[in-house]
Amino acid sequence: MDDTGFGALLSGLLQRSHEAAPKDWGAALAQAAHEVGLDDVTVLLADVRQARLVPLSGDPASRARGAVAVDGTPAGAAYRTVSLRLSERDDRITMWLPLVDGVERIGVMEVTAHRIDPELLARCRALADVTTLTIASKAGFSDDLLRLVRSRPMSAAAELVWAFLPPRTLGTTEVTSSAVLEPAYEIGGDAFDHSIQDDHLHLTVVDAMGHDLASGLTAAVALAGCRAARRAGADLGEIVKTVDETLAEWIPDRLATAVFADLDVRSGQFAWANCGHPPPRLIRARHVVPGALERDADLPLGLGSGYGDRPRSVHSTRLEPGDRVLIHTDGVTESRAEGGGEFGERRLTEYVVHATAFGDPAPEVLRRLVHALMAHRHGRLDDDATVLLAEWHPTRRTRPTEVVSAATPRAAEA
Repeated sequence: MDDTGFGALLSGLLQRSHEAAPKDWGAALAQAAHEVGLDDVTVLLADVRQARLVPLSGDPASRARGAVAVDGTPAGAAYRTVSLRLSERDDRITMWLPLVDGVERIGVMEVTAHRIDPELLARCRALADVTTLTIASKAGFSDDLLRLVRSRPMSAAAELVWAFLPPRTLGTTEVTSSAVLEPAYEIGGDAFDHSIQDDHLHLTVVDAMGHDLASGLTAAVALAGCRAARRAGADLGEIVKTVDETLAEWIPDRLATAVFADLDVRSGQFAWANCGHPPPRLIRARHVVPGALERDADLPLGLGSGYGDRPRSVHSTRLEPGDRVLIHTDGVTESRAEGGGEFGERRLTEYVVHATAFGDPAPEVLRRLVHALMAHRHGRLDDDATVLLAEWHPTRRTRPTEVVSAATPRAAEA
């Protein structure tokens, strides 16, 4: 097949994607793969906890049998490292290509063939890109994709919070932000938000009081108030005031702690407001800078009459290229193993620092961290645990920042 023929094939595949149900995409992709010379193709999507890669096609039983672990497998290695993996056996080559929506990992595409040359590799990458875009375009309205990546039902509170969450990872050539939450199926009062607007990265981490549906509603209202103010052009102080007033008016008797932050990706100027929350941590040159972002925290949000007029503090510092900012909820550090000690601030920061030293990207650092936290608690947490890690990695480019992350498919929930 020449380039013209392959272009026509891609065009036809894109045309089919507009009306194809997610369950039908595997067949459409398989037909295209055979036409370009591949023996077989399988799409594997990361599950909610990023522990398994689950086949897109097939019945529930076959999907369960075909799922592979993210850790310790070639497919998982392609997902973890966002790089190509190859295996040759019995005169057949198997190749795993990462499926990446912007900078957000959603899974891998596995292909097999008797031979793979540079031209076929390029066409495989094009098929992977079309597959990613197709899944992303359908994820917002497909319960099939949601059920695919879940091993059990979610609580109503967790459904409420997940519905409000942004992509787990986003970024540009200058900055990357990634976050994880646990327990994924019973999350209650924790939530995060990050957004890129012009040359600024906005960050929010919220921890609402309690662990029930009202806690999830409190966190959702806090995110809604934050976004309403931010999208109206408000600065950090005004965002905090809006969230505080909104919670006091609509969710009385419910409190929340939070950190709101803004990073100017051109200058590295970092501003933040801390409302009764654990302080952010600054990681520089593979070390935590002691006290760099520790300031006296203001009162929690939602206290209502008598507290709403108290001024909120907005702090500021200048980051250096390569700096990472870590924001977490107390459910991470206060998680206590049965008969043992807390996970602790020191263990948290040491884990992130060590993973950074090995060169792991932010999404993989957090994936491994949250799995370590769950292992510490033997798979069950008493409180919500959320971690957000943002890295400033400026380039020498002078053009305006280009956002390279699109809407994350719900099939890639964390």
